[in-house]
Amino acid sequence: MLVAAGVLLLVPIVALMWVSSYAHDEPRLGGWPFFFWYQMLWVFFASACTYAAFKLVQRARPHRPMVEPDENEDHR
Repeated sequence: MLVAAGVLLLVPIVALMWVSSYAHDEPRLGGWPFFFWYQMLWVFFASACTYAAFKLVQRARPHRPMVEPDENEDHR
């Protein structure tokens, strides 16, 4: 699960650092060049990937309630 979370976090980074894959003017969307709307689309994709990675990490490492320290135990 943690590997999948890492991959989910890595996908947007790789996709946006590989500039030659999206450094084009065409196709246009509403008059916007591909270069700009592709990056804006990744804002939402990256958010979804981050959320999914967060949920995977939560499932892999469930919350454990904190226990009160023993008063006789030496605190350092």
